[in-house]
Amino acid sequence: MAWHQQLPPPDPQLVKQLTEQQEILRQQVVLQKPDFDLKLLAGCDSSFIGENILSVFVVLSFPELKLVESVWHYGPVELPYIPGFLAFRESPNLVNAYQKLQHEPDLIMVDGHGIAHPRRLGIASQLGVLLNKPTMGVAKKVLTGKHEEPASEKGSLTPLTHRGEHIGNVIRTKDKVKPVFVSPGHLMDMETATSLVLQTALKHKLPEPTRLADHYAEVYKKEAQQ
Repeated sequence: MAWHQQLPPPDPQLVKQLTEQQEILRQQVVLQKPDFDLKLLAGCDSSFIGENILSVFVVLSFPELKLVESVWHYGPVELPYIPGFLAFRESPNLVNAYQKLQHEPDLIMVDGHGIAHPRRLGIASQLGVLLNKPTMGVAKKVLTGKHEEPASEKGSLTPLTHRGEHIGNVIRTKDKVKPVFVSPGHLMDMETATSLVLQTALKHKLPEPTRLADHYAEVYKKEAQQ
């Protein structure tokens, strides 16, 4: 992939450091059937605003999916954009937002990828390791891997594969709309992540936790810029 023409090339030393950190974190990722009694389900999302970042967490009751709490944190971005290392730009601010929650969630559904990443450490996996919480990724676009298009009916899915590994599922959450890309993040397995997306995608393409996190990101963006 050609480097973005409007951006300076990344510092090779920084890329080396981030690669080493990413590998250390990747080795801590645990994929397993989650050991929890799911009562509180969080969703999170981040938006970049100039040189700053707004991160939002929502907490919903499960299985009712009623909003329990929403929080946000707004701060400076600490790293330049480098493809494949976006999680390092997002995770510090997400951790700050998470620490404001009054209700501890049993699971975090992240707007982004889990292991469906070239080096198996998307934002959902990285955040899960940092917080030592079960996480899963729900993304709107594919980052890496190959897949067949799922059938047009809600509930249809196909595997997302990369280098012979099953790294995610491509799931149609609503009839005749574009699918979402679901992958386990940390302390999570593919089957449970897939099931939860289908249980929480009610009337919309996105499951309620990430849909509401995205919604409140727009709401709080006005407050953050005041």
